Amino acid sequence: MKDEFDYELTPGQWEALKALRTATSPRLPIGRYAIESLMALGLVAMSGDVAVITRTGRKVLVRGSSQLLLDLAA
Repeated sequence: MKDEFDYELTPGQWEALKALRTATSPRLPIGRYAIESLMALGLVAMSGDVAVITRTGRKVLVRGSSQLLLDLAA
């Protein structure tokens, strides 16, 4: 069974999620494609003209991805 928080994100998408995790951290430039693709998955939303991580996005970031862990082990 596939877990609802198991997403196969690209490295760019993971970096974008990590960059958005805290509102107080300095904003790094994030690619438009990464933001748009994360919005399509419901992991990021727009608040005015600023991208913010959603509750689901935080859960995905905390849980990580099995593929990400496999890449670290290799």
